[in-house]
Amino acid sequence: MIIREYQSSDCKELTELFYNTVHTVNTRDYTKEQLDVWATGEVDLKKWNQSFQEHFSVVAVDNDIIAGFGDIDKTGCLDHLFVHSDYQGKGIATAVCSQLESAVQENIIAHVSITARPFFEKRGYRMVKEQQVERQGVFLTNFVMIKER
Repeated sequence: MIIREYQSSDCKELTELFYNTVHTVNTRDYTKEQLDVWATGEVDLKKWNQSFQEHFSVVAVDNDIIAGFGDIDKTGCLDHLFVHSDYQGKGIATAVCSQLESAVQENIIAHVSITARPFFEKRGYRMVKEQQVERQGVFLTNFVMIKER
């Protein structure tokens, strides 16, 4: 597995990985209705690409397959961290997250799903607050977590 910087040509595959991961890995913690509003399948590739280009964004590749990705902005807001459902538990998230964390000196803040919370806690993040995020009239629970430097 290699971790490399994001390229615009990755964008469509990353949005598909995001959708598929949300709809497989997160099923134990969220209802189908919640998953459908979280990852609708309708994405603006231009906006996603712009966001990835403005952030420090990395992609984990295993045998020419994108196994995971993540991004963080200059202020220390970790925006995405997703691993392909077939690559769960293989150290991909750990490797990607380590790259992202090393890119900033500030405290790191992440809005973390129920599913991802144990992963972040093991990395030394602490929960600041639980919140309900509304998408299209549907509420999803997530957690604001911080890793202090």
